[in-house]
Amino acid sequence: MSAARTFVIGDIHGGYTALVQCLALAEFKYDQDTLIALGDVCDGWPETAQCFDELLKIKKLIYVLGNHDHWGLEWARHGDVPDMWLQQGGQATVDGYPQGMPFNHQKLLGSAYQYYVSENRLFVHAGILTDMELKYQGPDIFLWDRSLCRLAMRQKQEGNEHRLSVYDEIYVGHTPTTRWGHGAPVKACNVWMLDTGAAWNGRLTIMNIETKEYFQSDPVWQLYPGIKGR
Repeated sequence: MSAARTFVIGDIHGGYTALVQCLALAEFKYDQDTLIALGDVCDGWPETAQCFDELLKIKKLIYVLGNHDHWGLEWARHGDVPDMWLQQGGQATVDGYPQGMPFNHQKLLGSAYQYYVSENRLFVHAGILTDMELKYQGPDIFLWDRSLCRLAMRQKQEGNEHRLSVYDEIYVGHTPTTRWGHGAPVKACNVWMLDTGAAWNGRLTIMNIETKEYFQSDPVWQLYPGIKGR
């Protein structure tokens, strides 16, 4: 039997076909390998429900909550449908659950990590404040804040890639690498950015955290012709 591996995947945003492509390309073993999902499976492309069904097949799934997941869970639990959410891809989630979000999907989101730490690697959806202990931060930072990515990219562009925190590596989604013209994961300082624009005009990416080998779907918009993402 081959050794178990650990993968991290960026923001899926309802792109079930892209998710299945990534898992197949990585030859992911559902009963053996670990997958750390960086959040935002909800909203955008029309198959959020199918994405969660697929992820729940994975024996060793570690799920980190994203800001869109938070919106989706609030809708599922309380019926909250803020206009900003619907306009940011939430309508696709609502339409994809005509009978409401099932309990097992709600349970996955409700038990998700705000951040996850393993072997001095930090996994978080959006980012952290580097000058403050995590216990003093909260969901406004972990789910939304982009300052870590901006700082890391500024340092990279200036040729100064010193470590930005006590963690050896930080893996984030939320801020698409396509903002800087990259269609692949970007490493800046000790920060790995895994959102490669799957919600828009990019691809979904899964990466082996040990080898840094990564696999990408087709451009997601090509997988859903005639459908608008986020």
